[in-house]
Amino acid sequence: MRRFLTFPRLALLFGVMFVLCVGGLTLFNQLWIAPERACEESGRWWYPQERQCLTPIYLPDITGRPAGVTREQASDEANRELLAIEERLAAERDARDAAVQRQREALENR
Repeated sequence: MRRFLTFPRLALLFGVMFVLCVGGLTLFNQLWIAPERACEESGRWWYPQERQCLTPIYLPDITGRPAGVTREQASDEANRELLAIEERLAAERDARDAAVQRQREALENR
């Protein structure tokens, strides 16, 4: 009587199963694990929920303030600039008002 699972058939079955498992693990590594590693090695961020490699945006590019400057420092600098502009406009207004007053007095003295 011949048996179905002889030693050569079992060896072939285990060999095929081994090749399929190794191939599956290699495929899993190439399609699932390798993209994440490549993304992180390139200095970008891996977003696992959607499996995307995203480029971080440098905050000073968005805010326009130099690196190392806090929000408070940038606000203080902007406020100093606004105060300087207001002072300059007030000085110009005062000079204009003084010139108008001198012209009025000159017209009245005629």
